[in-house]
Amino acid sequence: MTMNAAEAPSPPAAAAKPMLGKDRPDIEHFLVIAFVVVPLLALAAAVPLAWGWGVSWLDIGLLVGFYFLSGLGVTVGFHRFFTHGAFKAGRAMRIALATAGSLSFQGPVITWVADHRRHHAFADKEGDPHSPWLFGTSVAALSKGLVHAHLGWLFKRDQTNADRFAPDLVADPDIRRISHVFPALAVASLLAPAVLGGLISMSWWGALTGLFWGGLVRIAVLHHVTWSINSICHMMGNRPFATRDHSVNVWPLAILSMGESWHNLHHADPTSARHGVGRGQLDMSARLIWIFEKFGWVRDVRWPTSARLARLAAAGSR
Repeated sequence: MTMNAAEAPSPPAAAAKPMLGKDRPDIEHFLVIAFVVVPLLALAAAVPLAWGWGVSWLDIGLLVGFYFLSGLGVTVGFHRFFTHGAFKAGRAMRIALATAGSLSFQGPVITWVADHRRHHAFADKEGDPHSPWLFGTSVAALSKGLVHAHLGWLFKRDQTNADRFAPDLVADPDIRRISHVFPALAVASLLAPAVLGGLISMSWWGALTGLFWGGLVRIAVLHHVTWSINSICHMMGNRPFATRDHSVNVWPLAILSMGESWHNLHHADPTSARHGVGRGQLDMSARLIWIFEKFGWVRDVRWPTSARLARLAAAGSR
């Protein structure tokens, strides 16, 4: 007896892809550790070196310039665009943002996005790769969690499954290629300030200090500011908007994080292009997106509306 279409059994639902992919290979794990530890050692040496040898205006300029170039590549590119789709952009802008973010020494764009989407899917719950609340709420547990959320999670070998959390980027040949050449972009991130320092000062000493301040120290500072969003901004601060996690706003980090530390609104409305929505809440990343929009370089920007913010604030006050 034949079945008609209405009687035929439905095909089994596709099984969800696993949360974790393959463990990091040894060489890749070693590089991750090096990318974390070497800039950290440079930061530890920065104060005595500045005291003994001094730091030039050229060094400061290289540090600040490359800090905001690579930092905005992360905040505008890796985070608000690639992870959350806060606006749309053409191919040239996509490539530029992915390249700028890769200069931050925070890993390939696909890996970064997969980790962050997983963070939002399981924010402050089991499965979140870097929540400070995973070990409990006692003082000892939160101390352990703070270290884990800040940088401890980076030393684990397991990797977020990009096929599950970032299939759109895995399918994009341009972004896949930029992810693949991340080690070369990381080297360029160190060499560029060294070359500029040497050429501008016309000295090998200028190249060396450019490498140190514009390369290693800049990367270390940016690392710790970014990691503070994962740790401090889920621990202590104010919560004007309703969320299902512990995200908070931490105003002292607003400038260095380029607006990312207005973290409570971000978790309440993840696709919003602007995170700092209150009076005086500086959000450099949102301002850059606004400039891009005015020049026609990005489109369909998801700006927060007063009605939506009022609803989120009302829910948060309950």
